[in-house]
Amino acid sequence: MLLNVVGDYYLLDMPPSSMFRRLLCTSLPSHHHFNHHFNHHHFNHHHFNHHPFKPIFMNPSPHFSSSSSKMSNPRTPLSIPIPSIDKSNRSELLRALESSLGSSFNSQPLHPNPNPLIIVISGPSGVGKDAVITRLRSSRRNLHFVVTATTRPMRPTEIDGKDYHFVTKDQFLAMVEEDELLEYAMVYGDYKGVPKQQIRDFMGKGCDIVLRVDIQGAQTLKKVLGKSAVFVFLVAESEMAMVERLVDRKTETAESLLVRIATAREEVKHMKNFDYVVVNAKGKLDNAVKLMESIIDAEKAKVMQRNAII
Repeated sequence: MLLNVVGDYYLLDMPPSSMFRRLLCTSLPSHHHFNHHFNHHHFNHHHFNHHPFKPIFMNPSPHFSSSSSKMSNPRTPLSIPIPSIDKSNRSELLRALESSLGSSFNSQPLHPNPNPLIIVISGPSGVGKDAVITRLRSSRRNLHFVVTATTRPMRPTEIDGKDYHFVTKDQFLAMVEEDELLEYAMVYGDYKGVPKQQIRDFMGKGCDIVLRVDIQGAQTLKKVLGKSAVFVFLVAESEMAMVERLVDRKTETAESLLVRIATAREEVKHMKNFDYVVVNAKGKLDNAVKLMESIIDAEKAKVMQRNAII
């Protein structure tokens, strides 16, 4: 046992087997100075206060600390022995495994349900956007096609409220004034716009949203939605195939046909600004639809989900 002096304190070193390795002595009952050797240590004129001896315990023995922690929690449950895998039933084995691991197994999904997607489909005139969307809607559940508002005249095969919301120019401008449109533009002399409320309502129900817009509308939505939406460029297999489809529609005058073809040539140049490209070749509509479904499935399997807020 050694007595060491540190400042105004006296440290009493004791053997490791003792309950405590050190006692810090703040005072000793004495009225004189020490001038002698104690265990080979020399002390010169260290004054001891007149207070009772008050040891402060420091550095408890590791053995004592370990024993103390075990004693402080006497109710720690013992784990259930893991039974033989071949001879035990599943419930018994699971219970033993949970006991050994210290927690129950969670039955919640490891990956949360994917967020509703906004899929923006665009492309030049004559590439079959309507045909792809119609087939996609019939083959995929929880997919809502947002009906665009437009001021253009209704074609013979179109249905108001299903293909488009056909409105007057004054009605359309009133929608703009009330901030009811996510985006709008003038296309070939007519207004087109995407209503916001439809998107909010159906996304709230967990539905994926499909928007069909022209290239100009896609550019606007890219600025508004950024990476929170999926942008798909639909294209024909060739320029000739695209022009043939426009001619076969027989809905354009010669003048408007020239405008559409010239515009389509320019619009193809914007393909690089989209996330995906889908070729809708003549007679291969099913292939285009399957590719669209694969894109949606791939997006929903991503670890980092897109999260559109309208």
